[in-house]
Amino acid sequence: MTASSMLSTFAAFALALGVLIVVHEYGHYLAARLCGVKVLRFSVGFGRVLWLRRFGRDQTEWAIAAFPLGGYVKMLDEREGEVLPTEAHRSFNHQSLGRRSIIVAAGPFANFLLAIVLYWALFIHGATELRPVLGAPLADSPAAHAGVMAGEVVRSVSGKPVATWSELRWEIMQHALDRTPLALEVINERNEISLREVATAGLAASEMESDMVKSLGFSLFRPHLKPVIGSISPDSPAARAGIQIGDEVTAINGQPMTAWQDVASRIRQTMEGALTISLLRDGRTLELAVTPAVVEEQGRRFGRIGIGVHEDQAAFDAMMIKVSYGPIDAAGRSLRLTWETSVLTLRMMGRMLMGELSWKNISGPVTIADYAGQSARMGSDHFLRFLALISISLGVLNLLPIPVLDGGHLLYYFAEFVRGGPLSERVMEIGQQIGLSLLSLLMIFALYNDINRLISG
Repeated sequence: MTASSMLSTFAAFALALGVLIVVHEYGHYLAARLCGVKVLRFSVGFGRVLWLRRFGRDQTEWAIAAFPLGGYVKMLDEREGEVLPTEAHRSFNHQSLGRRSIIVAAGPFANFLLAIVLYWALFIHGATELRPVLGAPLADSPAAHAGVMAGEVVRSVSGKPVATWSELRWEIMQHALDRTPLALEVINERNEISLREVATAGLAASEMESDMVKSLGFSLFRPHLKPVIGSISPDSPAARAGIQIGDEVTAINGQPMTAWQDVASRIRQTMEGALTISLLRDGRTLELAVTPAVVEEQGRRFGRIGIGVHEDQAAFDAMMIKVSYGPIDAAGRSLRLTWETSVLTLRMMGRMLMGELSWKNISGPVTIADYAGQSARMGSDHFLRFLALISISLGVLNLLPIPVLDGGHLLYYFAEFVRGGPLSERVMEIGQQIGLSLLSLLMIFALYNDINRLISG
């Protein structure tokens, strides 16, 4: 990773983290103010205070602290310090059970609201996405057994319309987790409509942990690209060998090449020795010897000579579709997507607890930072989608019934409602210790997975 790439990744991660923390804590802050509770401090981060200012009638402290992975809103509370009799009614512990629950739940709710707003804006703005055109299914896969054919366009999944490849992937994942069959309504190039029923019940646990779409045999259709060279990197093996833009590769080491994918695959596999590349240039056939440079990316080594394909704009345009919605339709879709993503997140957590999915699926700050950088480099739309997804995950995580999290506090309040009085301080202390232990264990797993991904690539 280059210095500029690392810098952009850090900047994207810092921006995402800052937005998510501020939104979450502002949810608590706003609910506390609306319920009449005095807020003493609004902090982004924990530990030593790096910056602090006081604002408002209550002179609330707004702070930025040294450890940035989180934040807190400190409220007036008789359990944490002396409270003047004249302000007792504004302390958190004097509020009704309902008000305390609202204040605690407001943080995760703010994260869900952020996701809804982001998805709503993205749906209205619209995006150019890949059409749900299927490639040739993998041999002996559920998709192949169902009769899926290359070039078929999916119109709906189990009666639910899909317009893009991302929507199709989402529906496939949902059905794979449920292990319910996929009823695909497809249309081919001759405008013939067919129904393909793809079984998902046979997926093994290892396949559930990998790309479930690929495990079922699905792939995105890739238009046939002629092996015509459209770009050459300066001072690359191809440039030094005399290859020119517009040359058509007809063979490599005597093996005929009919598609660009064949050319790319053959070059990537060659990490020793030279390749004899046959070219067609202005009606003449040439043979040039090219020795690929061996490069390594994400722990994988492959050959590269520095050439790019001549883009077929017509084929590219045929694979894309512009999708946008009106404000009302966009609101419904954003609500539904936020809900479905939240449920999917909970189901994945449940499967990990049941041992059906590996804990290797847990990601830590390093992996999240990497995804933040990748999405930012892909464009603002991708970054906002990433931000919405992480905001939902943060909301779901905070609602888990684990002491020290918002969900743990809500669990205490539910117990208080059932028994008609608050739990003893001893019980709450034990709960806090258990909660901290669970969170520490979760963080250890996440960091271990991050390090393992870095080492294995």
